[in-house]
Amino acid sequence: MVAGEASADVHGAHLVRAIRNLCPNTRFWGIGGERMRRAGVRILIPSADMAVVGLTEVLSRLNTIRKAAKQIKHILKHTRPDLLILIDYPEFNIHMAGIARRCKVPVLYYISPQVWAWRRGRVRKMARRTDRMAVILPFEQSFYRKRGVVVDYVGHPLMDTLPEEESHSQSRPPVFVTGDPVIGLLPGSRREEIRHMLPVMLKAVEIVSAAYPGMTCILPLADTIDPEFIRPLIADFPVKIHVVRGRVHESLQKCRAALVTSGTATLDAAVMGIPMVIVYRVSRVSYWMGRMLIKVPYIGLVNLIAGEQVVPEVIQDEVTPRRLADETTRLLVDGDARRRVKEKLEAVRQALGDGGASQKTAQIAMELMNG
Repeated sequence: MVAGEASADVHGAHLVRAIRNLCPNTRFWGIGGERMRRAGVRILIPSADMAVVGLTEVLSRLNTIRKAAKQIKHILKHTRPDLLILIDYPEFNIHMAGIARRCKVPVLYYISPQVWAWRRGRVRKMARRTDRMAVILPFEQSFYRKRGVVVDYVGHPLMDTLPEEESHSQSRPPVFVTGDPVIGLLPGSRREEIRHMLPVMLKAVEIVSAAYPGMTCILPLADTIDPEFIRPLIADFPVKIHVVRGRVHESLQKCRAALVTSGTATLDAAVMGIPMVIVYRVSRVSYWMGRMLIKVPYIGLVNLIAGEQVVPEVIQDEVTPRRLADETTRLLVDGDARRRVKEKLEAVRQALGDGGASQKTAQIAMELMNG
């Protein structure tokens, strides 16, 4: 298994457990995080060492990525596993799929990379190199099927985690309780993202706090991030910030609005019905290269699934404290605009399916291994 991001680690762990329910003696190893390790995967390289954002930032992790590629290639050639499961992380994983194909190891690609958004030419490689794809967004199945990929829509695995987290939260003390507005801060699951996004989010919150002196923030920290990394960034900040490890949905339940870096965290906020501002900023080179390649009207998954701009997107040079503060303040105010946003978010939640993605994907995995 190869899961190069924090969200992939979560979904990978659920998939491991689902496969073991069908075949208890299955052994797993590869690239992943703490959740996959706890699920029983032998982790060769932590996903935290692989996570990058943007087209230029990958250079800082190039040696680690090369080392990981060499290890996975050795396993595919000499151990010949019964199946290679790839989770998102496109450049690395599409390359690994090619090696697996040459080694006659079947490939299941779970959670599509966003090739429908940019560099669509990669679909041809995926059609040649994968045996099956299990996609999690409703519009992805027809996109891939038209291009010759054997594909199944399994629903979003996020919906599998909600009942579990909600049941656990009943026995825990509340993350945070207050009569004043609470704003969620989700600056990303990679260090580069947090360095880019958290300082400007904090400045925006400070502006908003002038109108809401009793407001507080909650920051659910991804498992890939050491709390010590975040501490200097929030030191001496005048607004109270509660940093919570994981527990993202439980944390979002306490929020009236959220500032969210573009990515899967926008869906976390959407399924909890939390109005949000989607924020995205990378290096200038990465941004301009991306603009030439991206083929979709929105960057936020929430807006892409809805087919319209349900929540505001603030991108690159527009990402200023004042702009984020203004957008956040609009979401805090009761009225028709806030009610419409919440209605649209509920429609997005319904579009993500009723759960069971891990079980459906596990069944596909068993079919490939038995075949």
